[in-house]
Amino acid sequence: MSQTVDRALSILPLLAEGPADLGQVADRLGVHKSTALRLLRTLHEHGLVHRQSDQRYRLGARLFALAQEAVENLDVREIAHPHLVRLNEQCGHTVHLAVYEEHEVLYIDKVESRYPVRMYSRIGKPVAITVAAVAKLLLADLPEPERRALAEKLDYPMYTARSIPNAPAFLRELEKVREQGWATDLGGHEESINCVAAPVRGADGRAVAAMSVSAPNVVVTADELLTLLPLVRRTADAISRDYSGKPPKDQLKDHPRDHPKDPG
Repeated sequence: MSQTVDRALSILPLLAEGPADLGQVADRLGVHKSTALRLLRTLHEHGLVHRQSDQRYRLGARLFALAQEAVENLDVREIAHPHLVRLNEQCGHTVHLAVYEEHEVLYIDKVESRYPVRMYSRIGKPVAITVAAVAKLLLADLPEPERRALAEKLDYPMYTARSIPNAPAFLRELEKVREQGWATDLGGHEESINCVAAPVRGADGRAVAAMSVSAPNVVVTADELLTLLPLVRRTADAISRDYSGKPPKDQLKDHPRDHPKDPG
């Protein structure tokens, strides 16, 4: 029975490449046409494959409906939370998870620092979108036209001297973040608070959330916080694997830019 299931499931990635006829399916599976036909009929009965008028087979609508239902029922917060707790236990600092919804970036989870100095961020509260590291990651992942249009609409409050002052500077920052795959907020919102963040990606490689580690200067310096970047990225990768069921397309590895000389 397990061999039958394995063969049937092997048909699906073949048809994902495009329609195929009975002979092509049999050749790919290494079985007789009668066996391939029996498997295709079973999949067809369940709506997972569809037979076209030219007698070739393609993926069925039921398969897409199941995939969409599965995606809609995924709760990135529930999946990420154990990883956030583990990261907090390792580094001791505040850990956040954020998503982009209706032109706002919102915190959806938070694990508090073990240190007496706490951050005032709250779950459900929008972040400072032009400076927050999680916001930079989520907006950098948007298609360029959408990115540019949003940047032009935003206000750019100067929270500190390190805040991003205008749309052109913001777009340059997003391009940099898009290329390097991680982001920072080093005193851009509050002079005494630093943050480093990495994206959580779905099966299609798009960022579905962003997670970060934040700490005040009185606990660790910006340079000390940046040494946690490889750990933050590995945690984001682990969440991405659990969320998508496979490694993200741009699987992150430690490289020199994990240890930036210019905290910028």
